[in-house]
Amino acid sequence: MSIRRFSISLAAATALPLVLLSCPPGAVGGNAQPLDDRAPEGFLIGSSVAGGGHHEAEPYPDPFTEDRAYTALLGQEFGSLTPENRMKWSDLRPSEDTYDFSDADRIVDFAERNGQEVRGHTLLWHDQNPDWLEEGDHSEHELREILREHVTAVVGRYEGRIHQWDVANEVIDDEGRLRTEDNFWLRELGPDVLVDTFRWAHEADPEAELFLNDYSIEGINDKSDAYLELVGQMLDADVPVHGLAVQTHLSTDAGFPESMEENLDRFGDLGLHTALTEVDVRVEMPRNGSAPTDGQLAEQADFYSRALEACLNAESCTSFTMWSFTDRYSWVPVTFPGTGAATVMDDGFTRKPAYGALEDTLRDHHRQNAGGDPGAGHAGGSVG
Repeated sequence: MSIRRFSISLAAATALPLVLLSCPPGAVGGNAQPLDDRAPEGFLIGSSVAGGGHHEAEPYPDPFTEDRAYTALLGQEFGSLTPENRMKWSDLRPSEDTYDFSDADRIVDFAERNGQEVRGHTLLWHDQNPDWLEEGDHSEHELREILREHVTAVVGRYEGRIHQWDVANEVIDDEGRLRTEDNFWLRELGPDVLVDTFRWAHEADPEAELFLNDYSIEGINDKSDAYLELVGQMLDADVPVHGLAVQTHLSTDAGFPESMEENLDRFGDLGLHTALTEVDVRVEMPRNGSAPTDGQLAEQADFYSRALEACLNAESCTSFTMWSFTDRYSWVPVTFPGTGAATVMDDGFTRKPAYGALEDTLRDHHRQNAGGDPGAGHAGGSVG
């Protein structure tokens, strides 16, 4: 099968209305100082942008384009946005011959209008690949060219507009081994394709920082040890890897990873940046369908505070991104049945104790570091 020239589907994205939106009663007020404006200079507080993936099976319309209160808060509260699904292969590549950048473009354009950074997510992963790719009859040479062309086209399209990319996502399994069986790319092309993907991404945008991203590497354990070894090997081979992204999907039942700061520091000692990229803290939901208890919410708030504190204290850690800021669009109840309420705002955008804990942690950090500037965040607030 030959590699054909790819056409780009540029179905025009209708711009979001150029209006300021008022928040619903009880939600974050328009006069409240956004979280990102409380952050130290150079440190970003971010959120994922809901859409695609599991959201398409839910009974609500696309959150980013249809829920105006949600979109307003995205523009007001955060200095960085991560497309939750809109830059994954399944969204960008409906067919081998076609790209559809419309949803991704909406998010990047929105971020630029609001003075926000964008984290790209993701270029090489074992999940959410289209059927035409994983079930196709491609030779090894053809697959390599498909991947190279994809990385070049996607990263190149947003050159200068995306400051960090999760280049490779979850390439090490829970036992600390490379996913050479269940990762399509590693299985078909071998482990060296990981190195090639970073080099292709760097060629497409030499200014973007390139990260490895994974879960269960918050503390020092076998899996984070494996990443330490992998990164060392990549750096020794002059591979342009610039950071380690720690997802930070936490559960109050599992306990807090006490060695988080120490773990971030040891990657910083290699010269890498680090980031917490998908932070949420799920709790066991009462079986009677009621809301979490005050005790559960207090423990959750403590987890959020400690994670942010670890990131702020680690010199290498430059951003703290939540995987949804509202329970309305959290992936947690779908992925971890029986748990939920994992974010800092409830379904109605009312701030939970976890939100206040983040405020307090940022305030305390500023007091302890008088040289910081709690008002040096982005100039957000506009939906247009």
